[in-house]
Amino acid sequence: MPDQRSHAALIGQLGSGLVPVRRLLPPWLRTAGWLLVVAAIAAVLLMHYGMSGMERRWSAAPDLAWAGVGAVVTTICAAWAAFALSVPGQRGLWAWLPLPGALLWIGASGLGCLSVLIEPGTHITSLHQSSDCLVFIITFSIPLSALLIVLLRRAFPLRPILTAVMVGLASAAASASLLEICHAYDAAATDLLTHALAVTLVVAANAAMGGRLLSRA
Repeated sequence: MPDQRSHAALIGQLGSGLVPVRRLLPPWLRTAGWLLVVAAIAAVLLMHYGMSGMERRWSAAPDLAWAGVGAVVTTICAAWAAFALSVPGQRGLWAWLPLPGALLWIGASGLGCLSVLIEPGTHITSLHQSSDCLVFIITFSIPLSALLIVLLRRAFPLRPILTAVMVGLASAAASASLLEICHAYDAAATDLLTHALAVTLVVAANAAMGGRLLSRA
């Protein structure tokens, strides 16, 4: 008959190194925490640039204001989807959550491009100005993506690549939203293409690198 004392000793050894696991906060609450960082950055930019330029652009071209709203909605929904997907057992349908905001963002931005063909005196972006937008979105997306990945690594994403795509979309949309504060000219085709390129690069980089960082394999 096995020695009961040896079994008890073995169980005691296995249990001695266990550390209590701190329960994760709900996805919406963790999303709010990350959004507070984005809001803090927005506050700093508003203190420097003010709101007059943004309000002037939005009053002259309301479609640009709707594009900004779409970018903000995409930011919130993509971040929420990333935190939800990081919890085992959650369905992949969460990845569709940012779609309505993204459609509004893209559609309104497209109308902004058409407005330059209709409204006289519209300031069309130059190639140099568009490249500044590209640098801005990528520069701000890097720390925002890194922060999201650090927060998500406390969970256990079973779909690391899909989760990382949501991270990239949230970070790029947040950066595009912040750009509205200091975006001193109206949308044009070159501007829209530059924004699309920046978002694509950020999402692709997160899918490639963030997927590996979030994987537990």
